[in-house]
Amino acid sequence: MIAIAGRPNVGKSTLINALTGEKIAIVSDKPQTTRNRIFGVVNSEGTQLVLIDTPGIHKPRTKLGEYMAGAARGGVADADAAMLLVEPIAAAGTPETFLMERLRETGTPAVLVINKLDTVKKEELLRVIAAYSEAHPFAAAVPVSAKTGDGLGALVGELKKFASDGPALFPDGVVTDQPEKQIISELVREKLLLCLRREVPHGAAVEITKFSERGSADDPVIDVDAEIYCEKASHKGMIIGKNGAMLKKIGQLARLDIERFMGARVFLTTWVKVREGWRDSESQLRGLGYSENM
Repeated sequence: MIAIAGRPNVGKSTLINALTGEKIAIVSDKPQTTRNRIFGVVNSEGTQLVLIDTPGIHKPRTKLGEYMAGAARGGVADADAAMLLVEPIAAAGTPETFLMERLRETGTPAVLVINKLDTVKKEELLRVIAAYSEAHPFAAAVPVSAKTGDGLGALVGELKKFASDGPALFPDGVVTDQPEKQIISELVREKLLLCLRREVPHGAAVEITKFSERGSADDPVIDVDAEIYCEKASHKGMIIGKNGAMLKKIGQLARLDIERFMGARVFLTTWVKVREGWRDSESQLRGLGYSENM
């Protein structure tokens, strides 16, 4: 069990997707994209690594934020080892310092993973490694590019050193613990993050209210109904857009990703509803699946 820890928007979801070879965690240039703890499974020559993608460490402002912060802290505590994913900057910031303190508290061994290898020179990487090595006794330091795949083989090799003999936790062919409906709802939310201004998608959630299969084994068809919840009537108008154009764009982009993930034709229908204050309502958060760590 390997936790992936780091500040928001450092590339944790991109890394877990690259290591598993599947898009199981959504990606956005907006911070605090990941809300749930996600397991990704990597099988390598008789060793199984279960990667835990956690929300980035941030100061909670809502009950949803408290849930996300709890998921981040719990991911490190529950793991056999951790990866601290950092930017190639030769100084630890407040989030990295907090996470290194958390590693010391739990006694969790960790690998320093310096992302965005493709954007810096070797001399700068050496300065980053030196700065973090002074701050914490990492088991190894591995520069990678989650975007290009450089360094991932070396990283897997380091992570395998933490494995112990025992049965696999997941069968062959399984790459995540997330149900298909959960991944589909996240793919729709990813397109909200992509297409809309920052304050709108962070106040939005997606619930899959219908998921049914039809057709033949050679030509399967999946019908999906997705309800998008937002906190304000003005946000609902932005999500729908003029003559429904924005909602249509979000749906089209999401459908393409869902079809790639499911390997089938998909008919996606979306609705937008206002749920004022849902991020501070424990009952609504539980209904949307954000209850594990509350």
